[in-house]
Amino acid sequence: MNCSNEEIISSRCRTANNFLTRLTGLIGRKTMPDRSSLVLMPCSQVHTFFMRFNIDVIFLDRESRVKLVIEDMPPWRISRLVGGSRVAVEMPGGTLKKRVGSGDLLRFEE
Repeated sequence: MNCSNEEIISSRCRTANNFLTRLTGLIGRKTMPDRSSLVLMPCSQVHTFFMRFNIDVIFLDRESRVKLVIEDMPPWRISRLVGGSRVAVEMPGGTLKKRVGSGDLLRFEE
């Protein structure tokens, strides 16, 4: 949830928190379900090598404040290294549509 506007961004989260799950991430999937996300931690840079669809990416610091938002990142790209980022959240491309910005505070709930 984006605490800045009380909007729920994703209702289905999966976590990738070890080397193998972070490395493979979304590789091999044809699509990503709407309102889903992959939370990568720790993470300060992502790639879309071998992916088949665009993604939106949010980089967060230790306090879950947004450091950088990338919308519609196409396959076969690599993001810049985001200093101070501890978490990256990947979602289907077109999900964010300017609903999250730098400095926003996100909250994860179960």
